[in-house]
Amino acid sequence: MQIKLIQLQKHGDERGSLVALEEEKNIPFPIKRVYYLFKTQDGVRRGLHAHKKLKQVAIAVRGSCRFLLDDGDEKIDLLLDNPAQGLLIESFMWREMYDFSDDCVLMVLADDYYDEGDYIRSYEEFHALAHGGK
Repeated sequence: MQIKLIQLQKHGDERGSLVALEEEKNIPFPIKRVYYLFKTQDGVRRGLHAHKKLKQVAIAVRGSCRFLLDDGDEKIDLLLDNPAQGLLIESFMWREMYDFSDDCVLMVLADDYYDEGDYIRSYEEFHALAHGGK
């Protein structure tokens, strides 16, 4: 499994830093939805699903959290802790977010609007689909 971390261009000087997010430039898809997670309680795991079609980029704009990504054959665990770096999450990828720092703000950009029908919420179903054809 290949994981893509997108290096986002950071601009700044003594006044601070700025990162611009632009669809089809540093975000490789049209942005239709933006949401963010914050004040996640200790020990809580978020995500616990895959998407049939949706693509996303996750950015820890503050603090850090860990991601477990699973394509049905391989699992990768990584730390997201750089506000100038985005994690591209392709479709049909199981994801779990955990070990959130107290100050974590995790922003997610998505290529489509919320659609409950696009979710695979059962790991067993995801795993069976991954090995039986998508």
